Amino acid sequence: MVKKQYQLVWTNHSQQHLKAAFNYISKDSSQNALKVVEDIITALEKAISNPEFYATVKYKTANDGSYRAFEKHHYRIVYRFTKNIIRVHRIRHTQMEPKVY
Repeated sequence: MVKKQYQLVWTNHSQQHLKAAFNYISKDSSQNALKVVEDIITALEKAISNPEFYATVKYKTANDGSYRAFEKHHYRIVYRFTKNIIRVHRIRHTQMEPKVY
């Protein structure tokens, strides 16, 4: 049986969030900033073959199970999977208040 492969798609907001995180961390260390970005991307790639790998988003009301989230290096990454797409929605530092939605 062939496992379904999902395509990883970044929203404009998630790209901006990742870039902002990189810029903020690189003020102290560009090497650490690159490591954080690489680790987030690697963690997201785990979801390509199994989008249910990470837990459902506990802050989202009416979540049908397609919204998932995980934390890496004090950043919370939220994505949603549908049919054959995993869409990265946001990357927020864990010290920020969760967005109500």
